[in-house]
Amino acid sequence: MLLAVDVGNTNVVLGVFDREKLITKWRLTTDTRRSADEYGTLVDSMFRHEGLDPGDIDDIIISSVVPSLIFTLQHMSYKYFKLEPIIVATGIKTGLKIKCDDPRQIGSDRIVNSVAAYTRLKCPVIVVDFGTATTFCVVTSGGEFVGGAIAPGIKTSASALFQQTAKLPNVDLDIPSRFICKNTTECIQAGLIFGHMGLAEYIINGMKKELVEVYGENADDIKVVATGGLANMVDSGIDCIDVIDKRLTLDGLLFIYEKNKGLQRKNK
Repeated sequence: MLLAVDVGNTNVVLGVFDREKLITKWRLTTDTRRSADEYGTLVDSMFRHEGLDPGDIDDIIISSVVPSLIFTLQHMSYKYFKLEPIIVATGIKTGLKIKCDDPRQIGSDRIVNSVAAYTRLKCPVIVVDFGTATTFCVVTSGGEFVGGAIAPGIKTSASALFQQTAKLPNVDLDIPSRFICKNTTECIQAGLIFGHMGLAEYIINGMKKELVEVYGENADDIKVVATGGLANMVDSGIDCIDVIDKRLTLDGLLFIYEKNKGLQRKNK
């Protein structure tokens, strides 16, 4: 079995695959203060709760946008699973051709999501991840990762608004029923959520136009795949997203693992 670990700025998501079948997944709060032993104990307890034996894990693959946790999770893998994990980093086989100024600057989560979307659809794709940051990634029909865009996520924008103003409250992210709002809470919700819908739609439409005009793609072939916790909320107000896939990153890790599984060795 494969343990896939996706470390984001807000959450660590772990998935257990038996070949191509996702058996279970868990979500932990990302905490750089936790030691390898603390993560190992948590993971071990989650395995036991699901009736799984950590000894059945044959391979581990890790993607992390938090550099300080890479060593921690590597050490956890060595101690608790006796395995050397595959780390998604520059030089790993992905099946994509990275056509950016400096591939080392691209977050591994963006690459993993793009691999999953392109592997499944085999067409030009725009991948949007509505997470701590909202990221847009573009892959051509020839499998070239040509770039994208990054914006603050909805929750990140809400937190900044609350922290940087004296009177504005922290609000729940509910979609208001109107654009012209009558109270401060709904005004903030409208600005955050409707504003993000507009941001997403504008950037996606601009990317589609460039894919046609600059990269020679057929407009009808382009697909937009979204993931992340707030994807459904944003999608409810726009019509430019074709597919919402909440397990896109875990599946991307599985696809990358299949291309690199010879790299992993038992830690003796």
